[in-house]
Amino acid sequence: MTARVVFEPGPGLSMLFGFHEENLRQLEASLGVKMTAHGNEVMVRGSRKAVEAAKAALERLRQAGTGGPTPEAAGQPADGLAVRVPRRIIVPRGERQAEYVRAIHAADIVFGIGPAGTGKTYLAVACALSSFSARQVERIILVRPVVEAGERLGFLPGDIQEKVNPYMRPLYDALQDMIDSTTLRRLLEQEVVEIAPLAYMRGRTLNRAFIILDEAQNTTVEQMKMFLTRLGVGSRAVVTGDVTQIDLPREIPSGLIHAAKLLAKVSGIRQVRFLPADVVRHALVQRILDRYEATDRKSRSRPGDA
Repeated sequence: MTARVVFEPGPGLSMLFGFHEENLRQLEASLGVKMTAHGNEVMVRGSRKAVEAAKAALERLRQAGTGGPTPEAAGQPADGLAVRVPRRIIVPRGERQAEYVRAIHAADIVFGIGPAGTGKTYLAVACALSSFSARQVERIILVRPVVEAGERLGFLPGDIQEKVNPYMRPLYDALQDMIDSTTLRRLLEQEVVEIAPLAYMRGRTLNRAFIILDEAQNTTVEQMKMFLTRLGVGSRAVVTGDVTQIDLPREIPSGLIHAAKLLAKVSGIRQVRFLPADVVRHALVQRILDRYEATDRKSRSRPGDA
């Protein structure tokens, strides 16, 4: 028996089928059928019973947008907050993370502000991949300001891409935790996923994209305005940052602090404020943050002390 299953065309098929169609190969092995993909169509051959089972599996794959299990099958809550990415299902840890995911689902622009280790960037990247897999957006653009903290880029070795790569490394790390490196490399080459310094956004209008501005506390007011006005049709943006870790010169105000105040009551924009208690990294991170905060409080109360 032969059957045909048609998927909606789009760049998300590269993740849906998997690198070298590995998701289809897994279904072949488990169901005893032969699958052949032609563009956005999959031909299935085998016994009637096996083909019917394969068609049902492909239909679930098409509806889910990824090859991963459903939250129910993985024993996770099916409240709409589980975020499916190719390698896993990510469930918010704690109420603040849950609020953050709800905000990303509901608003076109979301500010996630708080200390390191609270999952701001990681969850934003997960939501971007999930939206791309579900064909809600056509591109993912991850952006960071390049701040020369103590060193000038001109003195670093290599071309401009090699100079800025260290600043972009955390974004690569998040992606590589959620998608295999070969597929990621292909998506980068196809410019379906783009990782770039904030300066590269000037003059562009970004349509049908999921855009993340990370380390936004290091933007100037002008840079933040430029970024927020890049948003085009069908796009959404998440802005993350820690206002206690600003690397700008003291006389330059942070674009994140300015925008959070200026846009606090604008419809379609949401803000989620993370606290030190929301840190989800190694337990020591929380204790380290507590000690630094205690020291900072003492320094502010005794300005004359060294």
